[in-house]
Amino acid sequence: MLYNLLYPISSEYSFLNIFKYLTFRTGGAIFTALIVCFLIGPKLISTLKQMQHGGQPIREDGPESHLLTKKGTPTMGGLMILAGIAVSTLLWADLKNGFVWAALLLTLSYGLIGFLDDYLKVSKHTCGGLPGKLKLLLQFSFAGLAVWYITELTPETVATGLTFPFFKKIVLDLWVFYVPFAMFVIVGSSNAVNLTDGLDGLATVPMMIVAAVFMIIAYMSGHVSFASYLQLPYIAGTGELSVFCGAMIGAGMGFLWFNAPPAKIFMGDTGSLALGGALGILSVATKHEIVLAIAGGLFVVETVSVILQVISFKMTGKRIFKMAPLHHHFEKLGWHEQTVVVRFWIISMILGLIALSTLKIR
Repeated sequence: MLYNLLYPISSEYSFLNIFKYLTFRTGGAIFTALIVCFLIGPKLISTLKQMQHGGQPIREDGPESHLLTKKGTPTMGGLMILAGIAVSTLLWADLKNGFVWAALLLTLSYGLIGFLDDYLKVSKHTCGGLPGKLKLLLQFSFAGLAVWYITELTPETVATGLTFPFFKKIVLDLWVFYVPFAMFVIVGSSNAVNLTDGLDGLATVPMMIVAAVFMIIAYMSGHVSFASYLQLPYIAGTGELSVFCGAMIGAGMGFLWFNAPPAKIFMGDTGSLALGGALGILSVATKHEIVLAIAGGLFVVETVSVILQVISFKMTGKRIFKMAPLHHHFEKLGWHEQTVVVRFWIISMILGLIALSTLKIR
């Protein structure tokens, strides 16, 4: 909004020319989202505590310590994150940019799905929320609309192409199969972050790392000179998504302030489904779907651990891990919760650096 209001009159007031620069507006988005979370966090936590009467239901088959340390903690903290992202994006991004609207609306729609899921859990005092099939139907429906819109915004030469990291000219045209593929990326990313969100701060910092990676990728992909130099698909307008990524990072930091151990609030499905969906659509818009699997490798491993656990138990009656997702396996082995979280953060940082290296090593 500020860009649309102030930059047009920069010819009269030269100092307003600063709103032209994505780097300035991205920085503004980070700080704005952080401040929004700081301002609404205490009141939101107090309100959710009063409304939920017992907080988020805790799995009885989970680590025993969770029944003692996490019981009574309110959920739906994703509302804080979504507020920070929405306010910051609307304030600092170019509101005429279609990519920004696609990312923001997809994120909010997934947040709505998560909110309904969380509401059913706390109102019925059960770990079950929305039926799985209904949840997936809603996720794929919103993803389909978003992917269709993005392909309309993307140049026809790369709209349905799949690029490969570390290679300059290998682009696989998926043709009519690109839309279902991209839908799967978004839905898969959303649910992967959701599965990872099981310990205080575990999903938040890796999300911020992946968002930072795509903040750089979006800026480069939307800049004709940088895209040409790095052999990236140039997609006009995607640079504006760096502002959206900045809002995600700022909101993540603001939420982490209240989610740091011992957590005062959990993000719940309201936050995890939305943030995972946001990362998915960023990868689709910038044509870096495979890079998402690298940068978000932690989310991938957590998801694979669940899949392998289910397959193994159904086929052999035995479990591969003491408990899935993987972070609970290490808790069962005796690792302290914070040890698991910090070590997973380190792994995520390494994966983020590897993902960034794909921009140059081609």
